Amino acid sequence: MSSSPPSTATEASLSVRDVVYDLMRRWEMTTVFGNPGSTELPMFRDFPEDFRYVLGLQEATVVGMADGYAQKARKAALVNLHSAAGVGNAMGNIFTAFKNRTPLVITAGQQARSILPFDPYLASAQATELAKPYVKWSIEPARAEDVPAAIARAYHIAMMQPRGPVLVSVPVDDWDRAAEPVAQRVVSTESRAEPHVLNQIGAALDACSRPAFVVGAALDRDAGWDAVIALAERHNARVWTAPMSGRGCFPENHRLFAGFLPAMRERIVAALAGHDCIFVIGAPAFTYHVEGSGPHVPDGALLVQLTDDPATAAWSPVGIAAVGGIRLSLLDLLARPAPAARVLPAPRPPAPLAERSAPLTAAYVMQTLAALRQPDDIVVEEAPSMRPVIQRYLPITRSAGFFTMDSGGLGYGMPAAVGVALGEPGRRVIGLFGDGSSMYSIQALWSAAQHRLPIAFLILNNRRYAALQEFAPVFGFSERDVVQGTELPELDFVALAAGQGVRGVRVSTPAELDLALAEALACEAPILVEIEVR
Repeated sequence: MSSSPPSTATEASLSVRDVVYDLMRRWEMTTVFGNPGSTELPMFRDFPEDFRYVLGLQEATVVGMADGYAQKARKAALVNLHSAAGVGNAMGNIFTAFKNRTPLVITAGQQARSILPFDPYLASAQATELAKPYVKWSIEPARAEDVPAAIARAYHIAMMQPRGPVLVSVPVDDWDRAAEPVAQRVVSTESRAEPHVLNQIGAALDACSRPAFVVGAALDRDAGWDAVIALAERHNARVWTAPMSGRGCFPENHRLFAGFLPAMRERIVAALAGHDCIFVIGAPAFTYHVEGSGPHVPDGALLVQLTDDPATAAWSPVGIAAVGGIRLSLLDLLARPAPAARVLPAPRPPAPLAERSAPLTAAYVMQTLAALRQPDDIVVEEAPSMRPVIQRYLPITRSAGFFTMDSGGLGYGMPAAVGVALGEPGRRVIGLFGDGSSMYSIQALWSAAQHRLPIAFLILNNRRYAALQEFAPVFGFSERDVVQGTELPELDFVALAAGQGVRGVRVSTPAELDLALAEALACEAPILVEIEVR
């Protein structure tokens, strides 16, 4: 390894690699997530000692780790993938990063320019098209000396709201070519909604009698947590979490918190009935999972929306939509004079006490976990069938305290837990995963072990794809019908963990659960607890 930074080289002798490393330092992107192939090796010759390479054992794991890291660290992460095959393996989590609005700068290897006309082995014939439409921008620079400027442009695009992944395809022989330094620039990454549209929203909130807020992941991504609490308290508005939100967006133990909206039109309308102004903040209005009918909001209600995504605003079916950064726009709304006082809405009923019994229920597991965890522990979740129970019994009370995928694609959660732990050293991460979800990126356990990260991997094992079985009646299945491909017998997660250097334990009774959770939440290294639930 080289301990000399690229800036020690004379300007005339700078290589593409030197200039790119200098850019990475400038942007505090000295952690590289990757799984190397032959066309990437020259990028990492003389790898600087102040950089860190985080190896994932499969490209989907690599991107998931980078996604969790970038979200927790609130900055772009650098990902290196191997040509077409590596990008293809990573596509599921690139799609998730796009839906999560996570800023990732992805460099993908490419064969040498001189042999590209001959369709060589490992070439990516349509490198810039492969990841589309789930990257904000992609390019293979026309010349080797253009690579640093292309990466600089990619970084700025990734960081502009709404944020997201970008891809730069780099031929293997470009890294040693001569290149000029890239000038230092200041590029704005935040924005405000138009004042006249915000004034309409503010006036609607002031004039209504029974406001409701629906908050989504973009709010927490943009550090709007404190501002939305202040605005909700000013208006005494009930606050719902938007359907399928990938982040915690409001303290779920707050007096005004109302719960989680489902991804079904009719049920959303029923939940919001009685409210005359519905303010959707940092979320679509609305995310649906199944076909529905009827109005999108209750009769007599006005829908107003604040989103950082113009595309989301364009398809919202009704109401007023303001486009701009969430945090700054909320601060603008808070700058308005306070409205007249309103009656405080009725509180959300508490969750019923889960019984201590065997076999274990997910409700009892979450209730026990909630009692044992520390307030600043971070939860990363990928257990779709158990999400309603998790939401009811494990309240999220702090900003950046909860992460899951906005995409619905599995294979994100386990590597994301690793990335979140790397992005927030010293904080414990609690991973909640279904048995089926865990198998998509189980290689993340190895990375957690290599970095000795304080992660409690909790596998909720019900031996099936329960989400599919529960969803089957929507598509006409009867109780007697067999849903093909949804049973998962004989998976041994303790053995899988041991094979990757992580200690594991299996529990099936309340007493075993108490001991295992207490140990997992105190351990300074990763540990896996397989929890058998009915």
